[in-house]
Amino acid sequence: MRRVLTGHGASRGLALGSARVRMPRTLGVGERHVPAARVRGELQRLQHALAATRDEMRALREKLQGALSDDALEFVDLHALLLDDPELVQALDTLIRQERYSASHALRVQRDRLAAVFERMDDPYLKARLDDLDHIIGRVHAHLHRREPATARGTAGEILVCDNLAPSELAQLQAQGVVAVVSAGGSPLSHSAIMARSLYLPLVVGIPEALAGIGDGDVLMVDGENGRIVVDPDPADLRDYRSLQQQEARELRGLERLRSKPTRTLDGTDIALYANAESREDVARAHAVGAAGVGLYRTEFLFLQSEQTPGEDEQFLAYRDAVLAMDGRPVTFRTLDLGADKADRAGLALANEDNPALGVRGVRLSLLYDHVFDTQLRAIARAAAYGPLRVLVPMVSCREELLIVRKRLRRAVAAVRRRGVAVEPPPLGAMIEVPAAAIGVHGLLDAVDFLSVGTNDLVQYLLAVDRNNDALGDLYSPLHPGVLRLLAHVLDAGAQRQVPVAVCGEMAGDPLLAPLLLALGLREFSLHPSHLLELRRAIRECDLSRLLARRPALLRARDRRGIERWLDATASA
Repeated sequence: MRRVLTGHGASRGLALGSARVRMPRTLGVGERHVPAARVRGELQRLQHALAATRDEMRALREKLQGALSDDALEFVDLHALLLDDPELVQALDTLIRQERYSASHALRVQRDRLAAVFERMDDPYLKARLDDLDHIIGRVHAHLHRREPATARGTAGEILVCDNLAPSELAQLQAQGVVAVVSAGGSPLSHSAIMARSLYLPLVVGIPEALAGIGDGDVLMVDGENGRIVVDPDPADLRDYRSLQQQEARELRGLERLRSKPTRTLDGTDIALYANAESREDVARAHAVGAAGVGLYRTEFLFLQSEQTPGEDEQFLAYRDAVLAMDGRPVTFRTLDLGADKADRAGLALANEDNPALGVRGVRLSLLYDHVFDTQLRAIARAAAYGPLRVLVPMVSCREELLIVRKRLRRAVAAVRRRGVAVEPPPLGAMIEVPAAAIGVHGLLDAVDFLSVGTNDLVQYLLAVDRNNDALGDLYSPLHPGVLRLLAHVLDAGAQRQVPVAVCGEMAGDPLLAPLLLALGLREFSLHPSHLLELRRAIRECDLSRLLARRPALLRARDRRGIERWLDATASA
């Protein structure tokens, strides 16, 4: 019987297939003690299971390297790092040795203990990490019992229906031929949603009745843009689906024709589109779609891959290759941004911080480890001999940090010059993602050559809302009047002092928000290369003079609905 279910569109795209329903998994292990003679054997079983899971996560990362984008691989790394968390590993050892628990029972007990701690935390970001814990615990438990890990599985043409999904599972599902995912929970701004968009896998989240209302084998029609699911579609639905498919194909062909076109508004203003990147493959994509350069190169991927801090030569080769690949177009290297959920295997990021999202991360971590930071700056300075590049400092909160970094950068350049390499100090920029830096931006402008606004962190810090917390999904929105006024403040300050300002968060990659950002004064966007052509098309359809005339009305909006009405009126004009 035909039914329509509505949730939130998290990743665009259309899909038609049969449902594969995965009910929520639980770790059902009864209490079990073992005799003293078996304690050693249980410890060995646990170590073998942990090792097998580490190997599994390493193999998964190698398989996905180059296929994923943005922060996608960081989610895989996060799960791998949980396997070495002393709160988990040491506690399991103690439970087996002292309480004589079986390995499986110890795993369940420690999982429940950590879950209780997460649930009591006030920080919504840390509460949301329970899904990551359950995902990795499930893998270890499967290896203990020599079963296939409890990951989502599907076959070609199926649509997975589940309670929630780990980001690392999505690429596997796509490789198996799954054409879309529908989840009872989740948020359009979650890690999984970012991953799905980078894979072009349709995803609809936030349909609580999905598990009860959809059965195995039901035919589903999924609209990932509008968050609409049709169960058992009728002939009229199928005709609509075919029509939408044809329209989508035409749009893709139209986008391909924009590869060599300028990014210019209808009234003749050129806009710069830069690409975000973290790998050689991302840089190649940026070059292929005609990006003006790389606006954000995430250097921490080298630190996340290795159990040792990468040396100067290893970093230099990676940075040099990125510069060469862009063939004269500038590459902006963001210095090491570890901390919070991006802990490294080498152990630089501090463990057990009370509030890691507000802790020692970004430039704070770099300034804590002088030798590591100086090594990175020398590697970047050496790469500057091969083409134009810039240095971007993350998590800046005050002017003093920038003055220290500039001094250290000049010292690194001097060290490289003494080796006979002729380089000049590259332009230095600050990421504006801390509200204090945005509010006090006038105090930073004489210490930088450019600015880049990281809207993902800025929005969640400004609104005190974790974007990965399902319960707060409706509160996290870049379309908050406070967010737009703060963006306008930063952009106006940069324009007054002739300091270029870019936006590099998820907001910059949304074509629907292009008119809004142009009206606020943005002239440099930095986004994942897979979305660059869509944004180019959106900008080429904008009349900048009309948008600027409507800017006062945008800044007068009192709520999100008022901003949405402004966007609707712009689209229909």
